[in-house]
Amino acid sequence: MPISAQALRHEYLRHNKKFPHVWCPGCGNGIVMGALLRAISRLELSKDEVVLASGIGCSGRMPTYLDFNTLHTTHGRALTFATGVKLANPALNVITIMGDGDATAIGGNHFIHAARRNLNLTAIIINNSIYGMTGGQYSPTTPFGSKSTTSVYGHIEHDFSIAELAVTAGASFVARSTVYHADLLDRLIEQAIGKRGFAVVEVISNCHIQYGRRNKLGGAVDMLRSFKEKAVTIQKASTLTPEELEGKITIGVLADRDLPISTEEYKKVREKARAARRQK
Repeated sequence: MPISAQALRHEYLRHNKKFPHVWCPGCGNGIVMGALLRAISRLELSKDEVVLASGIGCSGRMPTYLDFNTLHTTHGRALTFATGVKLANPALNVITIMGDGDATAIGGNHFIHAARRNLNLTAIIINNSIYGMTGGQYSPTTPFGSKSTTSVYGHIEHDFSIAELAVTAGASFVARSTVYHADLLDRLIEQAIGKRGFAVVEVISNCHIQYGRRNKLGGAVDMLRSFKEKAVTIQKASTLTPEELEGKITIGVLADRDLPISTEEYKKVREKARAARRQK
């Protein structure tokens, strides 16, 4: 049964930790955090059953605020720590929260191979097209031609799609939403946590300070409105031409499939090895 925002805050926030938060006013990270809490509440998970791991960046501060088992790890390594936790105790619900640079630049190989292995955990990736906390450098998702502190005359590299990369790499569940579509984001995170296998939710978010300001995209409200205007559901996208989809953001579930779970396959290997040893 859904509970009120006040009850969510009382239940899940560490009230004596680092408040007020460090995020800029209007940042989408707060919307993502609220969606995560509502999803966990609807799934009726005990706080002791949840592990939240993050890397470095604006999103990396989220475990500081939330009263779960939490890990604030090194840059790009949230998934490696999460893998260790899941191998040690497969019964835990392990969730990682990462930014686009954290997950797909220095953490890119970890992300690809976590999807390939189909680890039974959830990866939430907040994609704001920039390195927000560390100074506004371009990331793997910074659009071609955009300005950043490391591309002051326009970015010359092409961005890639995090969600489509996850599908190709072999994740069981892949979805995308924006911080404007908060209700959809709630449902997608709930589906991802409940999915057996590696589940990825890419969240298109706004960094109106480091990215929006440099690229004349307006403030937080302006950027959220642009997400509303650009968003197209997966179902609608299937009826459009590539030209019509240019500049659009497809939202919804991109992949939902059942594949062997890495931790379960690893357990089978251990049992075979023990059986072979007993026979000697």
